[in-house]
Amino acid sequence: MKIIAVETSLTRIPFDMGAKPVSFGGVGWQALNTLWVRIVTDQGLEGWGEGFGHACVAATKTVCDTQLAPAILGQDARDIAGLRARLEKTFHLFGRNGPHLYALSALDIALWDIAGKAAGLPLWRLWGGAPLTHLNAYASLLRYGAPDLVGAAAGRAVTRGYHDIKLHEIEVPMIRAAREAIGPETRLMVDVNCPWTVTEAIDRARAFRPFDLTWLHDFQHAFVAGAQDIAQPSVIKIGGPSAVFEIAALAKAHGVRLVPHNAYFGAGHLASLHLNTTLCPDVPLERLFIDMEANPYHELVLAEDGKAVVPTGPGLGRDPDPEVLRRYQLAEPTVHRM
Repeated sequence: MKIIAVETSLTRIPFDMGAKPVSFGGVGWQALNTLWVRIVTDQGLEGWGEGFGHACVAATKTVCDTQLAPAILGQDARDIAGLRARLEKTFHLFGRNGPHLYALSALDIALWDIAGKAAGLPLWRLWGGAPLTHLNAYASLLRYGAPDLVGAAAGRAVTRGYHDIKLHEIEVPMIRAAREAIGPETRLMVDVNCPWTVTEAIDRARAFRPFDLTWLHDFQHAFVAGAQDIAQPSVIKIGGPSAVFEIAALAKAHGVRLVPHNAYFGAGHLASLHLNTTLCPDVPLERLFIDMEANPYHELVLAEDGKAVVPTGPGLGRDPDPEVLRRYQLAEPTVHRM
């Protein structure tokens, strides 16, 4: 099954978070930027992938267009492990993180999509997951930067059926406001996006202790140090499903709980649904607490009453709606052919 074409494109889809966006992570957070990668084979099967992400999608697309996409033309789409190993070796000079790994993630997702379609199975079934119709989801709030706004957003999430809330706040007043709004029974997590030194992180962790956090995510420790309780790989950042399976094996070996990241709504969101169903069906799926103007996957990226639908179609479960893609594309797709 030969790869005969690779297509890349960018979309920007506006969303509403219930308040004026606060800039963090290099993004003004008024719209979601997504990189879409489509791999086409000579047998008529095609797969879709997504590479991280947000403010750096243009850089990831450039790497895919100038280096990775040309390198996979003519290769066997079924050889996922071998192709991944060759790409990692060929481009190791450019590091083990950043746009090269993000682009590799997109290709890996797309190749698994093709594998599922070739088998006529959803990926969770191909990977040996138990049949589920829904996953519990947690509301992942963007940064609001004001106690009243945080409290209001957390309260809205609870009324929509979420029992787990994650914040991206970094100050005590905002954490306190969320806890007061959701009460003692709803689980509360915090991801601060790494703004602190080690000393500052320890001090803030102590300051946050009264708010009964399920986890505080700042910096990562090696599994072998015994200092990491939760592993949160992001499928569109870490190397795709293939890498997430490797991390899951390490986490299990070291007694670390796996709770994957999922702060995106392209092919990576569907890949996360399949991975959570397969590897950790008992943990909630992350879903950004926003209302998008539209999405090429329609209801498959929604959460109703705090629950996300598990796809049942082959591969990722569905191809993106081409009309929605065209409506929000920033430019015509870039196409690489043999």
